[in-house]
Amino acid sequence: MQQGGFALYVHWPFCLSKCPYCDFNSHVRETVDDARWRTALLREIDHAADVEAPGCGPLTSIFFGGGTPSLMAPATAAAVIARVADRWGFAPDAEITLEANPTSVEAGRLADFRAAGVNRVSLGVQALDDDSLRALGRTHGADEALAAVRLAARLFDRYSFDLIYARPGQTVSMWEAELRQALSEAGDHVSLYQLTIEPGTAFHTLVNRGELIVPDEENAATLYETTQMMMDNAGFPAYEISNHATPGAESRHNLTYWRYGNYAGIGPGAHGRITKGAATMAYRRQRAPERWLEHVEACGAGTVEAVPVDSGQRVAEILMMGLRLAEGVSNDRFRALAGRSLEDALDARRLGDLTGEGLLTCDRAGLRATASGRQRLNALLAHLLA
Repeated sequence: MQQGGFALYVHWPFCLSKCPYCDFNSHVRETVDDARWRTALLREIDHAADVEAPGCGPLTSIFFGGGTPSLMAPATAAAVIARVADRWGFAPDAEITLEANPTSVEAGRLADFRAAGVNRVSLGVQALDDDSLRALGRTHGADEALAAVRLAARLFDRYSFDLIYARPGQTVSMWEAELRQALSEAGDHVSLYQLTIEPGTAFHTLVNRGELIVPDEENAATLYETTQMMMDNAGFPAYEISNHATPGAESRHNLTYWRYGNYAGIGPGAHGRITKGAATMAYRRQRAPERWLEHVEACGAGTVEAVPVDSGQRVAEILMMGLRLAEGVSNDRFRALAGRSLEDALDARRLGDLTGEGLLTCDRAGLRATASGRQRLNALLAHLLA
């Protein structure tokens, strides 16, 4: 994993409803032909193994994301896992994660997914009070969410759940109480995302109309700092901006992205990036579910883009991903990926500006964003890479 690993992302694009804050590639459909989708996913795995990432195994992780992959038939997950084992093989401690919603219907299927080979589950709890859940467009209640978390704890050695903060009307004291309750239910990993208002979402429309008021920048920063302090004190430091874990329990799949490891992506809108020697290729699948399905059935894959990543773009991507991590980017890893040192790749004046302001640390080990730097990462990167 220190070398990045090799991961597979599997996108299941369907949801029961569209949440008003969500800008993911998710879609609501009355019916889904599971058998047809299963066949298409297996065909695209074969294409990725033959054309895009031959010889890249063994896999260190699979992540079933969405959408709501817990809506897929557990037999589909089992078939994907079996095909992957045949094509690439698995590392001995491979992590296989399924995103799931904590509604009672979906939670009741967790045992079937465990039997299918899933060994880690990530639950989209999002809030622990009913009023907030309704405002976020979630279809479960707080009691239902907690019951799902406890079921996951019984079925899986490793589980995680998500919460969203900086919600409309949320105060620091409200968030502190919610976070204390979350920590009492947590296993070894929790994801805590600050609400962002994305263009094209229902929340974006409401904010523009003045019908939805979210915490201003100062209050959002206070909520972020409160989050870091409480999680640190509880033994769940942030290993990445929004992800907290006890030491050794970090999501191996996400570490592959952030350490610029190899990953393949299958399903609508999925991305892949494969580095072999000095060459990196980026892949993107057709985004619309039905069009993706037609492409796979006609051609074996829904690929709409397969492009080389040039050296400058590779440097930018390594830094954009790696500086999200508390560990940052090591000198040795950067040289292996970029073919040159951090010192040679970066503008000394800009680097000096950021280290002088206490936003970056640069030493023999490598380059790291400080806690303050990670809080302002977008602005930091814009200056560093200008």
